Amino acid sequence: MTDVEKVISVAKAEVGYREGYSGGRYNNKNKFSPAVPGLEWSDWQPWCATFVSWVALKAGVADLYPRTASCATGVSWFKNKGRFSEYPAVGAQIFFGSGGGSHTGIVYAYDADYAYTIEGNTNDSGSAEGNGVYLKKRARRDAYLYGYGYPEFAEGIVSADPKWGGKASGAVSVSKPKPKPTTKPKYEPFPGAAWFKKNPKSPIVTAMGKRLVAVGCSAYKDGPGPQWTDADKASYAKWQRKNGYTGADADGWPGKSTWDKLKVPNV
Repeated sequence: MTDVEKVISVAKAEVGYREGYSGGRYNNKNKFSPAVPGLEWSDWQPWCATFVSWVALKAGVADLYPRTASCATGVSWFKNKGRFSEYPAVGAQIFFGSGGGSHTGIVYAYDADYAYTIEGNTNDSGSAEGNGVYLKKRARRDAYLYGYGYPEFAEGIVSADPKWGGKASGAVSVSKPKPKPTTKPKYEPFPGAAWFKKNPKSPIVTAMGKRLVAVGCSAYKDGPGPQWTDADKASYAKWQRKNGYTGADADGWPGKSTWDKLKVPNV
C-alpha cells in the first residue's frame, strides 16, 4: 500500500465519528487531540487540523503533514517547503477561508469541478465548526477554498496542477467513488395527465388496463391493449369513483394520486 493509500484509508475509517456532546450541544471534546504528542492541549477546541495530524501519525507519515492544531500554521508549513498549490491533488491537505486559516481536511479524489474530501470538525453543511468526520464534496472554484498543501509522498503525487506534471511519476490515482446503483422502481411512475391526452400507444397503457381489470373497474369489451381508448378512460373513471371522486373529478383522465394507488407494475 502506498503512502497516499494509507492516509486515505486511515482517514475514511473515521467517517461517522462524532465529538462529545454535553449541555445540549456538541463541545469539541475529541479523541484525536490527546493521541497526538504535542497537541494534547488542543482538546475541547476546534480540531479539523488536529484530525489531519492524527491521520498522518496513524498512517506512519507524520513528517509529510504539519503537526499543528492551526490551519494557518499548516498553510505556512507547506508554503515554506514550496509545496502549496491552487490545484487539488490526491492526498493533499485542503485549506479554506481567508489565508486558509478557517478549516482543513484531506483530498481523496478530484475531478474537473470538485475536490472530494475527508474532513474533521465539520457537518452536513460543511461548517468549519461542526461535530464530526464527514465525506465532503467541495467546488474547486468556490471563493471559500484557499488552496492545497502537497505532502512529499515517496511514490509521487497525482495533481491537477500542470506545474507538477513531472513530479507525479509513479503515483497511484484514487478515483472518484462510483455512485450507488439505483434499482428500478417496483411500480410505474405516473407519466403525467398530458401524456394520456396525446392518445399514447405504450405497454404502460396495457399494464394500467390490466390493473383496472384486477381491481374490478373494467369497462373493456375486448380487454386492455397498448393503445389508449375510450374504454381505458371509462375504466379509469370507475377507478376514480371507487376512490371517492365524483363529477368532474371522475373524468377518466389519470391523476397522480389515483395512479399511485393503482400500483401499475413497472414495464
